Amino acid sequence: MLKEFRDFAMKGNVVDLAVGVIIGAAFGAIVSSMVADVIMPIIGAITGGLDFSNYFTGLSKSVTATNLADAKKQGAVLAWGSFLTLTLNFIIVAFVLFLVIRSMNQLKRNDAAKPAEPPKPTREEELLTEIRDLLKKA
Repeated sequence: MLKEFRDFAMKGNVVDLAVGVIIGAAFGAIVSSMVADVIMPIIGAITGGLDFSNYFTGLSKSVTATNLADAKKQGAVLAWGSFLTLTLNFIIVAFVLFLVIRSMNQLKRNDAAKPAEPPKPTREEELLTEIRDLLKKA
């Protein structure tokens, strides 16, 4: 049973999948940081410091707080600003991934578009070609 598990775990597809998941997680962290630390501050600066993550609607009369963290302690709230921020983050992450995959596909197409040089004929093939040409002349 241990040998079967080892054979399964060492198959190329399983190892490739594990590497893909690890690289994907690292890439996701990089893109999330880019969104949170680069893009969102720029959007905030353009919109005059607007931060949607603290916008909410109280669902009960007992919610009187002015920030989301305190409002959640007081009762049920509809945190639509947080949802809007996460949706915007998703759209930005999806667009960045689209650009990366599009670039990779273009590189693959450029590599595939280059015609490979035909292999040089072997000495045997050259001799056979010469013999064929001589027989045609005769």
